[in-house]
Amino acid sequence: MAPSDNPTRALPSLHEFFAPGGILARSPLPYEYRPGQLEMAKAVERALQERRHLIVEAGTGTGKTLAYLLPALRTGQRVIISTGTKALQDQLYFRDVPFLETLLGDLHVCYMKGRANYLCRHKLSALRDQPILTGLEEIDQYRQISEWEQETETGDRAEISGMPESSALWQKLDARTEACLGSTCPDYRRCFITEMRRKALESDIIIVNHHLFFADLSVRQEAAGAPDAGILPEAAAVIFDEAHELEEVASSYFGLSVSNIRFEELARDTDVLLRGKEGADKLPAVTAQLRERARMFFAGLPMAGDGRQPFTEREEFLENSGDLYTAVCTTLRRMEAEMEGLTGVDEAPGLKKRVARLRSELEFLLESNANNMVYWMERRVFGGGTAPTARGGARTASRTTFLQATPIDVSELLHEMVFEQIPTVVLTSATLTVQGGFEHMRKRLGLTEARELVVPSHFDYGKQALLYLPPNMPDPREPDFQEAAANVIRRVLEITRGRAFCLFTSYAQMRDLYERLAPVLDFPILLHGTAPRKALLEQFRETPNAVLFGTSSFWQGVDVQGEALSCVIIDKLPFAVPSDPVVQARMKAIEEAGGKPFFDYQVPSAVLTLKQGFGRLIRSLEDRGVLVLLDPRIRRQRYGQTFLASLPPYRMTATITDVEEFFADVAK
Repeated sequence: MAPSDNPTRALPSLHEFFAPGGILARSPLPYEYRPGQLEMAKAVERALQERRHLIVEAGTGTGKTLAYLLPALRTGQRVIISTGTKALQDQLYFRDVPFLETLLGDLHVCYMKGRANYLCRHKLSALRDQPILTGLEEIDQYRQISEWEQETETGDRAEISGMPESSALWQKLDARTEACLGSTCPDYRRCFITEMRRKALESDIIIVNHHLFFADLSVRQEAAGAPDAGILPEAAAVIFDEAHELEEVASSYFGLSVSNIRFEELARDTDVLLRGKEGADKLPAVTAQLRERARMFFAGLPMAGDGRQPFTEREEFLENSGDLYTAVCTTLRRMEAEMEGLTGVDEAPGLKKRVARLRSELEFLLESNANNMVYWMERRVFGGGTAPTARGGARTASRTTFLQATPIDVSELLHEMVFEQIPTVVLTSATLTVQGGFEHMRKRLGLTEARELVVPSHFDYGKQALLYLPPNMPDPREPDFQEAAANVIRRVLEITRGRAFCLFTSYAQMRDLYERLAPVLDFPILLHGTAPRKALLEQFRETPNAVLFGTSSFWQGVDVQGEALSCVIIDKLPFAVPSDPVVQARMKAIEEAGGKPFFDYQVPSAVLTLKQGFGRLIRSLEDRGVLVLLDPRIRRQRYGQTFLASLPPYRMTATITDVEEFFADVAK
């Protein structure tokens, strides 16, 4: 496809770089030759040269980032590297690439995040002229942003250390696509997105994350080739690291989502950007009406509490409450008509397009019957109750309600839009196989033609890790499981002297065991949800003998090396909740196709999640520790063998004295 604009230059061969006595061996890094790393690098280079797809499971400790970075650089063409998390994206750009530059010289690499991470200068200018600020906290943040805008080169909000993640002001000022004026914007040449595009065109490697990649793909699909669509340039290849996350991320971007917040943001941006414009005098009344009608519509949805739930009764809702839906659509059409009449107003076409898109998506969510879609609702609470603000006021928790449509199966979409369109796609992760094979992952992702490679971990799991499966545990569905779990956790933590992650499959389970154990444990306990994840991890690393209680976001993308993390305890086999609307729809589709949903979908997905959770423990050659699974089904049920056969070769025991002896040996 598209080479970069940079002339190619001689780079070392893979053997010169990775082999014993080579460039990597002479670097300041602690070096040990890893045959698997060189094998993976050769497989990636061959795939890039021959324009073939490749799927690689590279065990923890392989050094997979260097194994794909150097082959990508050696192509002389533009390559996109997409990561599952911003943490890995940061590691690549701020650690791995600078390290390579010390060995190879300057490299043409850029780093791109989603548009919501960047400041829109046009919005800032509009807000400066007609401020709509709420409270002293927003006024203080506005002052910080205004001063920072004068000196920043990137416009990336991460540069403002004091900006809270939940800043309502930032949402009024970010550069998301739906509010973008494109090349008609008066600030287009000074735009941070324009500058990011320019840097990408000059780069050999573009480091993004899966959310940005699929958001960009979705925008391009909708725009059907419009020149300003998307921000990623064409590339000869895409390398997906942490590829086990692709199905879920792709599902969210190939689907649709409409929330009450989108209506509020549309009304707010219309008020700010069109206030005082010639011919726009009727719009404030229309936006006020939109706010009220949207509020009534979302309040009228048949939701039973918070969380995710199916929206199977759409026809019944339209029969009983169709007037609420009709009223919202009517107001959106009125907004379109008012904006149609605005001539010579730069902001009007973009806002009109945004109104039309919101109306179209709402109509799809309420009236369409696409076969491959599951329709569902979700209500989330942001803020967790009232909390003090920096100025001593109170911030009230807000509820956001979403109407969603998610593809039941994204394999065909991925096959057509990714694997058929991009000459080379490399998928890699430490967790892609089930019982040593890629069949589950290939089927879910629509990957029909690809080379395969499994690179075992560089670690000696038989010596470095012990898997403890406590005997006589009740089934997790039995009422006495929690008490038994608390007793085992307490006993194990006494042996390990804290220094543990306790990972749970639900918030309710986590809170219950936290309340049972907090009064009786003599170790500092950190609880998921009491602070941002990054802050909790930093506190865990710095606090001797700490124990962290966490749920899903701590199962992957977390790297704590050394004695600080010497134990990982997992409560249950991490099966997806069968009542979840998307899981329910996928299981039903597999059953209707003649498959067995539990064995074809739930078990393989849970295997990959369990491998991720256990993978938090051993992160270097020096790490030692104990893994604990409290769920007895791994031994008692037939499907348990699938889990055991998919895990690394840990030494296993059902005897607590083996755990004691393991730590006694480590202490010597």
